[in-house]
Amino acid sequence: MKTALVILAAGKGTRMNSDLPKVLHPLAGAPLFVHAMQAGASLAPEHTVVVAGHGADMVRKAALAYDETAQVVAQTEQLGTAHAAAQARDALAGFDGTAIVLFGDTPFVRAETLDAMMEAQASHDVVILGFEAADPGRYGRLVMAGDTLERIVEFKDADAAERAITLCNSGVVACKAPLLFDLIEAVDNNNASEEYYLTDIVGLARARGLSATVVTCDEAETLGINTRAELAGAEAAFQARARADAFENGVTLPAPETVHFAFDTVIGRDTLVEPNVVFGPSVTVESGVTVRAFSHLEGCHIARGAIVGPYARLRPGAELSEDARVGNFVEIKNARIGTGTKVNHLSYIGDATLGRGTNIGAGTITCNYDGVMKHHTDIGENVFIGSNTMLVAPVHVGDGAMTGSGSVITSDVDADALAIARAPQVEKPGMAAKLFQILRAKKAKLQRGS
Repeated sequence: MKTALVILAAGKGTRMNSDLPKVLHPLAGAPLFVHAMQAGASLAPEHTVVVAGHGADMVRKAALAYDETAQVVAQTEQLGTAHAAAQARDALAGFDGTAIVLFGDTPFVRAETLDAMMEAQASHDVVILGFEAADPGRYGRLVMAGDTLERIVEFKDADAAERAITLCNSGVVACKAPLLFDLIEAVDNNNASEEYYLTDIVGLARARGLSATVVTCDEAETLGINTRAELAGAEAAFQARARADAFENGVTLPAPETVHFAFDTVIGRDTLVEPNVVFGPSVTVESGVTVRAFSHLEGCHIARGAIVGPYARLRPGAELSEDARVGNFVEIKNARIGTGTKVNHLSYIGDATLGRGTNIGAGTITCNYDGVMKHHTDIGENVFIGSNTMLVAPVHVGDGAMTGSGSVITSDVDADALAIARAPQVEKPGMAAKLFQILRAKKAKLQRGS
């Protein structure tokens, strides 16, 4: 079934007390509205349209960073949800499939729920996502007649009987795109807020003899974010669910409450994640990996059997092959670490390729930046890099080569060669005693003067 997503992301979010548009506030490492895009992506939509308003340029940049095919349209005036959805009309001109309208500040709607809405839409003209509210509060109420949704009543406009209804509106809509925009065209703002409500399309559809129904979900899926406190609560809810999913997938978390996942973290079975590990966006960990305590990972891939940490940092572009070792206080950025290769202590490896079976000594640095450009370091297989070696890129170290500790390598090293590049040691007899005597006299003079 052909599908298009319309994500409403135009609100300013005044209650966030922020210069940042509400939908750009991060949840699990991604802007709020990206979670809606991610859920909708499971439907393989032909079009994804993001309706932006406040901070539209920033919203556009974030949307295209997640999906370069997304279309971002502007709502220059915030006149209600129907008016916002109407801004997608031109972007979906000629599209005759189902449009699903999602909200950028409602991040937890599941892909399975959207699938259920699509199934219902096959036999109904309008499908609304609803939920049974523990405390209906000021939610819009869904007025049902059997399985038929007759109308949606906003709390402000509801009478006492309607306010007693506990089946509430999430705002999420599925409808054939041509019909959706036709119904929106008929919406007026004759209500307490003088806004164009998307919810009014249900009453308009029923007045035309069209069918409308409700698909229900758990109330937790409909959680909307309006304040920083609610954002913190959403983060806690996301992490709790991510940890539970990790357990189900065969991941060991000895202290789960201390491990933080991103929205797209992928971890294979029989992986051990020790306490206080943070996963940033775009991390994939294969099976049988050990991630030791206090490590921070983002934008990286770790192959089977590798060990990371403790206190390691893997930055974007880090690629660890099978059985690689990255130890304490090691930072890897945009570098491939070969099978069985070890970078165990106090090192920085950036913009580099390391072959299999190589050992990187403590304190090694690939000096990849000259102040303007980044340069590449290429280290072959079964190489031994001595401790405190500076590799000034661009530079190549051949297979089986070795560098002496404390070397500054500025030229290529041939295979099987030993490269030593350090100043010769000079010893001056008695000079230390004389120097200490001079320094102590100077210190005593300064102390008398004070």
